[in-house]
Amino acid sequence: MATISKATTIITPQAASTARALRKLYFARAAFSVSWVILVSVFSKTSPTTAAILLVIYPAWDVVGTLLDIRANPEGNKTPQYVNAAISSVTTVAVGIALQLGVPQALIVFGVWAIGTGLIQLILGLKRRKLLGGQWPMIISGGQSMLGGTSFIVFAHDPTKGIGSLAGYAAFGAFYYLLAAFRLGKTVKDNA
Repeated sequence: MATISKATTIITPQAASTARALRKLYFARAAFSVSWVILVSVFSKTSPTTAAILLVIYPAWDVVGTLLDIRANPEGNKTPQYVNAAISSVTTVAVGIALQLGVPQALIVFGVWAIGTGLIQLILGLKRRKLLGGQWPMIISGGQSMLGGTSFIVFAHDPTKGIGSLAGYAAFGAFYYLLAAFRLGKTVKDNA
């Protein structure tokens, strides 16, 4: 008679603590993204100045989120996160400068940023999946960010595109952060 057993990955107490901290962070990042989507959807049609400010805020928030990620995960190599924080810091300034030239130029800068940070997210997801499990949403999100960034660059000069067209990108980001948070909840529960 065959016995079917559910395999559970046993993680260290430090990894469980990291999973709990990342779970909280992922919920916060999802909440920010949902709020940003709502605001940019409203203001991209009614207040171009407010929409432009929101465009600058998005990569700035990524700097904050990345620094919180570093704090949540005290072990391991932090180089990808520090690179991500640096890229997002430069992008925040570059988007502000590019907006002076026009929205298409800002969308190109945002697209380059989405490609670079998507690659970093993909790499981190792949590294963390063995330690924490539940990283497939982050892996998919990183890949999708790279594709989204490419489309922002390709379609930047399309007159039907604008800052509001980034709302879908941020909405998918929120969705993937929620999935990852729920999945990490399972990791924490299974190893409590």
